[in-house]
Amino acid sequence: MAKIIYVQTSGVDTPERLYAPFILAMTAKAMGDEAVIYFVIKGVTVVKKGNAEKVKIKNFPSLKEIMDQAMQNGVEMMACDRSSELLGIDKGDIVDGVKVVGAATLNQLVLEADAALFF
Repeated sequence: MAKIIYVQTSGVDTPERLYAPFILAMTAKAMGDEAVIYFVIKGVTVVKKGNAEKVKIKNFPSLKEIMDQAMQNGVEMMACDRSSELLGIDKGDIVDGVKVVGAATLNQLVLEADAALFF
Protein backbone atom coordinates (compact mmCIF):
# COMPACT_ATOMS: atom_id res chain seq x y z
CA MET A 1 0.00 0.00 0.00
CA ALA A 2 1.33 3.41 -0.97
CA LYS A 3 0.70 6.74 0.74
CA ILE A 4 0.00 9.72 -1.51
CA ILE A 5 -0.27 13.33 -0.37
CA TYR A 6 -2.11 15.83 -2.57
CA VAL A 7 -1.24 19.44 -1.72
CA GLN A 8 -3.96 21.88 -2.76
CA THR A 9 -2.57 25.42 -3.05
CA SER A 10 -5.19 26.71 -5.52
CA GLY A 11 -8.33 28.35 -4.22
CA VAL A 12 -11.91 28.89 -5.29
CA ASP A 13 -10.77 31.65 -7.65
CA THR A 14 -9.36 28.91 -9.95
CA PRO A 15 -12.16 26.31 -10.01
CA GLU A 16 -10.64 24.30 -12.88
CA ARG A 17 -7.75 23.35 -10.57
CA LEU A 18 -9.90 22.06 -7.70
CA TYR A 19 -11.40 18.77 -8.86
CA ALA A 20 -8.21 16.81 -9.60
CA PRO A 21 -6.98 16.24 -6.03
CA PHE A 22 -10.34 14.82 -4.96
CA ILE A 23 -10.70 12.57 -8.02
CA LEU A 24 -7.12 11.33 -7.75
CA ALA A 25 -7.38 10.75 -4.00
CA MET A 26 -10.59 8.72 -4.44
CA THR A 27 -8.87 6.72 -7.18
CA ALA A 28 -5.94 6.04 -4.83
CA LYS A 29 -8.34 4.81 -2.14
CA ALA A 30 -10.07 2.53 -4.68
CA MET A 31 -6.63 1.12 -5.50
CA GLY A 32 -6.07 0.34 -1.82
CA ASP A 33 -3.69 3.21 -1.13
CA GLU A 34 -3.71 5.90 1.56
CA ALA A 35 -4.66 9.39 0.39
CA VAL A 36 -4.42 12.74 2.15
CA ILE A 37 -5.37 16.14 0.75
CA TYR A 38 -3.60 19.02 2.50
CA PHE A 39 -5.02 22.51 1.88
CA VAL A 40 -2.48 25.33 2.16
CA ILE A 41 -2.23 28.97 1.08
CA LYS A 42 -5.35 29.77 -1.02
CA GLY A 43 -6.28 26.09 -0.94
CA VAL A 44 -7.91 26.65 2.46
CA THR A 45 -10.63 28.69 0.72
CA VAL A 46 -11.86 25.38 -0.73
CA VAL A 47 -12.67 24.00 2.73
CA LYS A 48 -14.23 27.18 4.10
CA LYS A 49 -17.87 26.38 4.84
CA GLY A 50 -20.15 27.38 1.96
CA ASN A 51 -17.43 27.80 -0.67
CA ALA A 52 -17.37 24.33 -2.26
CA GLU A 53 -21.11 24.56 -2.95
CA LYS A 54 -20.44 27.57 -5.18
CA VAL A 55 -17.99 25.70 -7.43
CA LYS A 56 -19.50 23.80 -10.35
CA ILE A 57 -18.05 23.37 -13.82
CA LYS A 58 -20.30 22.38 -16.73
CA ASN A 59 -21.80 18.90 -16.27
CA PHE A 60 -19.57 17.97 -13.34
CA PRO A 61 -21.13 17.64 -9.89
CA SER A 62 -20.51 20.55 -7.53
CA LEU A 63 -17.19 20.53 -5.74
CA LYS A 64 -19.10 20.01 -2.48
CA GLU A 65 -20.56 16.76 -3.86
CA ILE A 66 -17.08 15.57 -4.89
CA MET A 67 -15.63 16.58 -1.51
CA ASP A 68 -18.37 14.71 0.37
CA GLN A 69 -17.83 11.64 -1.79
CA ALA A 70 -14.08 11.75 -1.11
CA MET A 71 -14.69 11.95 2.65
CA GLN A 72 -17.13 9.02 2.45
CA ASN A 73 -14.44 7.02 0.63
CA GLY A 74 -11.94 7.61 3.44
CA VAL A 75 -9.81 10.37 1.96
CA GLU A 76 -8.22 12.26 4.85
CA MET A 77 -8.28 16.06 4.61
CA MET A 78 -6.23 18.64 6.48
CA ALA A 79 -6.07 22.43 6.40
CA CYS A 80 -3.09 24.57 7.37
CA ASP A 81 -3.87 26.66 10.44
CA ARG A 82 -1.43 29.43 9.46
CA SER A 83 -2.88 29.73 5.95
CA SER A 84 -6.36 29.95 7.46
CA GLU A 85 -5.18 32.69 9.80
CA LEU A 86 -3.43 34.51 6.93
CA LEU A 87 -6.67 34.58 4.93
CA GLY A 88 -8.85 35.47 7.92
CA ILE A 89 -10.67 32.13 7.97
CA ASP A 90 -11.61 31.09 11.51
CA LYS A 91 -11.03 27.45 12.46
CA GLY A 92 -14.77 27.19 13.10
CA ASP A 93 -15.40 28.11 9.47
CA ILE A 94 -13.61 25.02 8.16
CA VAL A 95 -15.81 22.20 6.81
CA ASP A 96 -16.55 19.43 9.31
CA GLY A 97 -14.28 16.44 8.81
CA VAL A 98 -11.27 18.54 7.76
CA LYS A 99 -8.56 18.61 10.44
CA VAL A 100 -6.90 21.95 11.09
CA VAL A 101 -3.18 21.27 11.59
CA GLY A 102 0.17 23.03 11.67
CA ALA A 103 2.88 23.41 9.06
CA ALA A 104 4.99 20.66 10.61
CA THR A 105 2.24 18.22 9.69
CA LEU A 106 2.74 18.89 5.98
CA ASN A 107 6.49 18.39 6.30
CA GLN A 108 5.93 15.09 8.09
CA LEU A 109 3.33 13.93 5.57
CA VAL A 110 5.67 14.64 2.65
CA LEU A 111 8.56 12.85 4.37
CA GLU A 112 6.40 9.77 4.99
CA ALA A 113 4.62 9.73 1.62
CA ASP A 114 5.53 7.56 -1.32
CA ALA A 115 4.41 10.37 -3.63
CA ALA A 116 3.38 14.01 -3.36
CA LEU A 117 1.43 15.99 -5.97
CA PHE A 118 0.80 19.72 -5.89
CA PHE A 119 -2.21 21.56 -7.36
